[in-house]
Amino acid sequence: MDVNAAVAAAAAIAGVLTGVIAMLAFRWSEREQKRPTRTSLHTDPVLPPGVDTVLSVLRSSAVVLDEADAVVKASSAAYALGLVRGGKLAVEPMLQMARDTRRDGEIRQVELDLPRRGTGRGEALAVSARVAPLGSRLVLLLVEDLTEARRIEAVRRDFVANVSHELKTPVGALSLLSEAVMDASDDPEAVERFAGRMQIEATRLTNLVQELIDLSRVQNDDPLDDAEPVRVDELVAEAIDRCRQQAGTKQITMAAGGTADLHVRGNRGQLAAALGNLVENAVNYSPARTRVGIAARRVNAPGGDLIEIAVTDQGIGISERDKERVFERFYRVDPARSRATGGTGLGLAIVKHVVASHGGEVTVWSAEGQGSTFTLRLPESGPSRARAPHSSDRAGLSAEIERSPSSPHTSPYETLPAPEVLP
Repeated sequence: MDVNAAVAAAAAIAGVLTGVIAMLAFRWSEREQKRPTRTSLHTDPVLPPGVDTVLSVLRSSAVVLDEADAVVKASSAAYALGLVRGGKLAVEPMLQMARDTRRDGEIRQVELDLPRRGTGRGEALAVSARVAPLGSRLVLLLVEDLTEARRIEAVRRDFVANVSHELKTPVGALSLLSEAVMDASDDPEAVERFAGRMQIEATRLTNLVQELIDLSRVQNDDPLDDAEPVRVDELVAEAIDRCRQQAGTKQITMAAGGTADLHVRGNRGQLAAALGNLVENAVNYSPARTRVGIAARRVNAPGGDLIEIAVTDQGIGISERDKERVFERFYRVDPARSRATGGTGLGLAIVKHVVASHGGEVTVWSAEGQGSTFTLRLPESGPSRARAPHSSDRAGLSAEIERSPSSPHTSPYETLPAPEVLP
């Protein structure tokens, strides 16, 4: 009896111990399941409340990294810049900054030049990267694209340097010539010669200042605020009158043709200045006893009819390399000829800005030794669309330029009928 009681007691004690052990094992298992593991940290990261919303409205490219350098969150701009690839931060200097910030909690910022994706020309992408801790285990990387800002700054520096040089040249010449006049006060012929040179330099300085004012005006003003329908025929006639004296001196024939009674909408003064600059360049860069043609036509376009105004010459032409830069401020294809003609290097820049502000574009066709054709494309004004089609619409755009053995012209417009020749 005593033996049976002892066995029963032992069994009861064993059952209680087994239950206690099972309960402890269950509690430990639950605790282990709730504890975050290294794998769960990488695969299921959690951003602090509100961070996701803030990152979505930032203009900067944003990347959030966890403690294993895996990308938790990245904006679409970060992918576009090539910062994130395959779920990893692809820029080693930025990755090292993130690791250093995670280690010591310090905010870091640096400017870098990165290779631009999708181009084989080795163009650099200028960025500013800023890294800061985000909570206890995340790191936030903000990247600002500085490429356009640097380009604008470079253009500003070049512009200031060019303006300083261009102003210094005539001002210095006037100073030297005035001294020469004083030293030659007893020589009337020398005084007359130096005075003539002073007039030339003064004119050059005046033209430069005026074109700087014009360029500033067309960049800052909106010509469509006071836009009006402008007759293309009047613009062409005004451009020819502006250059008639220079053309006559070089025995250059001025020719006008194409479609009559066309209209564009915009600022008449700015449009006249733009077309006048093109015609003036054509005359200045053409050899003697050649022809310059100006003509217009209407062309169909998906967004509405356009008016094309072409200025064609038989001048020195423009190389392929120079064609990409002729609309830059102060850029000259032939600096020596520009000095001889008094050119400032701002004429084509003004043309580009005027046409762009009127919703159009300017293009150039050219071949060295054969001539050039500059074409303005501008939206057609409403009143012109309502009129009946003109019989000369079939004539096309540009004037036929007479061929000469020394300068065969192969402009894409040269097969068109000959225009009216103006005296």
